[in-house]
Amino acid sequence: MTTTARTTPSKVESSASTTRVGPVGRITFASMATGVVGAAALVFGVVPSASEARVIGAALVAFAAGWALLAFLTTRLTTRPQRWAYAPATVMASAGAVVAAVDPGEPAMTALAWVWAPALVVLAVWVERRVRHDVPGRARLLVYPVTLAMLLAGLGGLYQATTRSPQTAAGPMPGRLVDVGGYRLHLDCTGTSPAGGPTVVLLNGLGESSPLWARVQPAVAATSRVCAYDRAGQGWSDDSSNPADATTAATDLHSLLAAAGETGPFVLAGHSSGGVHALTYTQLYPDDVAGVVLLDSASPRQVELVRPFTGEYQVMRCVLAIAPTLFRFGVGHLQSALTKVSLPGNAGEQVSAFANSPRGWANTRAEQAALPIAFRQAQALTTLGSTPLVVLTAKDNVDAKPGWGTAQDQMADLSTNSRHTVEDLSHVGLLTEPTGATSTVAAIDDVVTAARTHTSLPNR
Repeated sequence: MTTTARTTPSKVESSASTTRVGPVGRITFASMATGVVGAAALVFGVVPSASEARVIGAALVAFAAGWALLAFLTTRLTTRPQRWAYAPATVMASAGAVVAAVDPGEPAMTALAWVWAPALVVLAVWVERRVRHDVPGRARLLVYPVTLAMLLAGLGGLYQATTRSPQTAAGPMPGRLVDVGGYRLHLDCTGTSPAGGPTVVLLNGLGESSPLWARVQPAVAATSRVCAYDRAGQGWSDDSSNPADATTAATDLHSLLAAAGETGPFVLAGHSSGGVHALTYTQLYPDDVAGVVLLDSASPRQVELVRPFTGEYQVMRCVLAIAPTLFRFGVGHLQSALTKVSLPGNAGEQVSAFANSPRGWANTRAEQAALPIAFRQAQALTTLGSTPLVVLTAKDNVDAKPGWGTAQDQMADLSTNSRHTVEDLSHVGLLTEPTGATSTVAAIDDVVTAARTHTSLPNR
């Protein structure tokens, strides 16, 4: 007797069904990867220096392509078509195209959070339900991380939208806002100078704001008039559509001082990239400048002299491409908790409020992108003659960045009446640490005295 094994109908149907499904898992992986890799390629490789709105638009279009690919390939190659994926593809592509075309700036980008954040939450929940219902087996595990990221981004955006603006969170504004031709800059002047001045002007570095001078300004004000201010997009100042380069910063400062009734001559004290702006101002308005203090300043020859700069610039260019958007997802609140600056009164909280915000990072991004242009603009200044100049350098940068010390020496050579001192401090410590602030105040006072009395700088 021969016995023939029989396959039950249910098993046959199950086997056939499994065969007909097709490569859903591989298609899902390829589609999700297309969105993520495409967004990264566009943001970091194609549009890293574009406006925040256009960076977001490019990323949305890339993610839309991933969802569209999922719908198209599963429809063509499997028996489990995921046509629902055309919905998020359409929403994201449309939103990305509109945002990129309109290209809104601040404060419109902040206001738009009330639109995109709840929409992203709703879309993430809807996609998750469709995935759970329609995507077979383990393939759904490939989509869940994307939907979770969408949900967290939407919730973070809603949280960020409910928080106060940096200007409000920072509390009462010292000084005043002065119109410089279509937008206002914040200026805070204290103290008085003897007849003939000079008045000290404090210039912020990249991503900084005027409260960072809280240890320096009161000490300088004891003997001189001193003004701290915020460039456009910084601190309490308005935003501006003008380029964030050194020439714009210098002409804005010149307009600000004139409109505010602050008369020269001036001693310019610039920290970090603020030193480049000080040199550019001196080149453009030499009769206004009685002295210069460079506080661990970037050099106009930074690209050629400081060997790590080019690599660091490219890395930061990529990081800053997405920084403002990440901070719109509420990341700034975590960053703020981890980066408190110890300064008198509430100045530390003010610095943190301005820096750890989408607006603060958008300003940092714009100024960082313009650094090569700012360096070239500052190179137009080839000499200060006998104008008093103190170059104060942080030892941390000399040790960590080959060529930094050489660049500082070259800046000191701009004047025949100069002094170069290296302090055992960090870059920002020249302003925030008590010993650093003491050294900074002494440098400013020495330049003020030399300018006032027309004498040589003392050795220290």
